[in-house]
Amino acid sequence: MMNTYIPNERLEKVTILKKYRVLRSSLKDTTSEESKKLFRKAFSLAVDAHKDMRRKSGEPYVYHPIAVAEIVAKEIKLGTTSMIAALLHDVVEDTDYTIEDIRDMFGEEVANIVYGLTKIDDIVMDENQSIQAENFRKILLYTVDDIRVILIKLADRLHNMRTLSSMIPEKQWKISSETQYFFVPIAHRLGLYSIKSELEDLAMKYNDPITYANISHRLKSSYSLRQNLIEDFTKPIIEKLEQAGIEAEMTSREKSIYSIYQKMKRKNIDFDDIYDIFAVRFVFDSPPELEKDICWRIHTIITSLYKTNESRERNYLTNPKANGYQSLHVTAMSNAGKWIEVQIRSKRMDEIAERGFAAHYRYKEENRTPVEYENRVEDWLERVREMLKSEDTNALEFLNEVKMNLDLKEVVIFTPKGDRKLLPKGSTVLDFAYTLHTTIGDQCIGAKVNYNIVSIEHVLQSGDQVEVITSKKQFPKTEWLSIVKTAHARENIKDAIRSEQKKQVSAGKEQLKQIFSELDIPYSKDNIGRIQADTRIASVAEFWSHIAQGVISFDRIKSIFKGKGEYRDVQKKIAEGLKEKSLDKLIYEQLEEKPEVFFLDETSDSIRHIIASCCSPLPGDQVVGFQISNELIEVHMTNCPKATEQMSKFGNRIIKAKWYNDQDIGFLSGLSLTGFDRMGIIKEIVDIVTQQLDLNIRTIEMSSKNGIFTGKLILYIKNVKALNELIEKLLTIEQIEQIERIAPGV
Repeated sequence: MMNTYIPNERLEKVTILKKYRVLRSSLKDTTSEESKKLFRKAFSLAVDAHKDMRRKSGEPYVYHPIAVAEIVAKEIKLGTTSMIAALLHDVVEDTDYTIEDIRDMFGEEVANIVYGLTKIDDIVMDENQSIQAENFRKILLYTVDDIRVILIKLADRLHNMRTLSSMIPEKQWKISSETQYFFVPIAHRLGLYSIKSELEDLAMKYNDPITYANISHRLKSSYSLRQNLIEDFTKPIIEKLEQAGIEAEMTSREKSIYSIYQKMKRKNIDFDDIYDIFAVRFVFDSPPELEKDICWRIHTIITSLYKTNESRERNYLTNPKANGYQSLHVTAMSNAGKWIEVQIRSKRMDEIAERGFAAHYRYKEENRTPVEYENRVEDWLERVREMLKSEDTNALEFLNEVKMNLDLKEVVIFTPKGDRKLLPKGSTVLDFAYTLHTTIGDQCIGAKVNYNIVSIEHVLQSGDQVEVITSKKQFPKTEWLSIVKTAHARENIKDAIRSEQKKQVSAGKEQLKQIFSELDIPYSKDNIGRIQADTRIASVAEFWSHIAQGVISFDRIKSIFKGKGEYRDVQKKIAEGLKEKSLDKLIYEQLEEKPEVFFLDETSDSIRHIIASCCSPLPGDQVVGFQISNELIEVHMTNCPKATEQMSKFGNRIIKAKWYNDQDIGFLSGLSLTGFDRMGIIKEIVDIVTQQLDLNIRTIEMSSKNGIFTGKLILYIKNVKALNELIEKLLTIEQIEQIERIAPGV
């Protein structure tokens, strides 16, 4: 239970002063007197601007920007300018100060960072737009010019997640879903491992609290066993390192709760079966030119002491990950019979592994960043710039593009001359063609991959050698957009299509004038608008192009204007519909007696709800509703991946939902069963379901191979309690080893 905060202004002033001293101690020794003055000025302004504001917990609001500045300084290790911007990041958004005030007091650099961090709140949104996506787009727009914008935003989000317990549940779901969907991949792409892991765990804590608590308990209860295992394993390695004159610090780290859960789910294994719940790390200090040599010397010592698993060895020294991560990994068998992962790296590599692009800037100043790493930093920013160039891509499409390009998995492709090209995993021949040159991409008709002819859709594998085949008669097509994976290729295709469409605008207008003349219809803005509304083509250029090419035919246009009377009737119905009460009003009226929750039952004719097929929640599950129309709510489990995505994009559509206790309705649910096959096992399953529990089976599927059976049971069930009772009874059947809940459509 959360402690209640009791305001005390005298104590709060003392606390703020202490926080100032702690934060001031984070200033670097090289900080100039002018920068120190600006820091003091920013701290004073933040305290004054937020003096009448409090957080949901009851604490003074200024505690938040101070905490963000501390994360920026101590955990991301940015400089004074970033600390100043962090202190001021909410001033323009939440107070009467303007961005011009910040510019006058602190200069252009700080003002630009603060503006990039200020949310958009003055735009009119339609139902297909997302204010969250618009804000993400703005953040990245300023990030491509100054990466500190996104680094400070991550610090802001981290502190908000650390203090999320004071929020109401639907706010917790919205914020944690945004975090999981957008901020975690960004932190991962930027190489901020520690922040990424903590954000994942905190998001899971609110979206799936039961699983989170279970894994957390298992980690705590097995801690002492792991420590003994680590000590026994590392002792002989440390002795050998000392004999070889290698000074290396040994540490260990646990996998995050979220990554443990993902591995359990992905590999369908139990907590006790995960061998790499923790890893041992050896970190040494050396000049960059000696790093790889020392890594391999430590590797040799480990392999001389223990048996290793060659299939688990990873060399990220010569082939760093896309976020710049460098390390040498080896998995060794301990004397206790447990596999242990060992990570070997220099201090420079370790700092980049933990703090990613933020560490890059410090090493860049010291000329200690490898060229290949710096290129990877700029490569990702260039991808974002490419995506921002598109003028007709809405914020949601942009967000999806960014998500796709946050993927760290890459493939190495070779040109016929042996030049290496890095592409995201899943890239096609067409993606590769556009990396060579825009014209080559535009004219690509296929390729020779390892001397075999393939189509433009062919997905490339790491190590492929590719020779692109072109034709001057080829031209980019709209369907190409579904073939490519990279933003660079997508934007070039869009540019080519837009250019061609513009040429056809005048031809389309002349064509429509002729059609209207033949149909005796006035050539007017309203009549053109009717065709656009009927065809639902949002792009003006595409609309005229379709008319010029005959895609929107004479007969189609004739049919649109043929039934004018019917059209007026439809318009009248729409107008009448708009006069009806909105969903918000209906919910308000229904919840007058208990306004904090929307009950899911069948009593309302005006407000309907449907059960989401992706997760199929049952009464008793923790659920959240989404307003998908004026009369309809879609109900998801709060830990459903689709719900996470929707909450991250359309937080304003969240409806807090609760099951009506007295309803007696059968909900469609599913179970997957796995075990060892034997005679009579299906009969025992059916007897429990139909005879003992009196449940109605919709479908049952069973198959057996090599003595192992798998099955799927789809049935109608009242609630989670009844489902759990069924699972418990089925697990008593001899040789059933595992039962998992699934969506009925799986």
